[in-house]
Amino acid sequence: MQTLRMETTVLPGHRLEINTPELPEGAKVQVTVVLEEKPRPQFCSALEFLQSLPPGPRAFATWEEYERHLREEKDAWER
Repeated sequence: MQTLRMETTVLPGHRLEINTPELPEGAKVQVTVVLEEKPRPQFCSALEFLQSLPPGPRAFATWEEYERHLREEKDAWER
């Protein structure tokens, strides 16, 4: 018994096509299909992704500074 190993892609319509000169026309063959596992997403949620980011420079050192900046911006709009 001869064994051929190859990779192919599932075609539209959930079809597989195997084309190889080693297979004689009319020969009976057995085909085994091994479906590769899809890689699991690295992150399950947006929060996990955000927590995985390295710390970077921040525009404001504290939350209070950020809120003060927002108040000043809003006040400037109302003038």
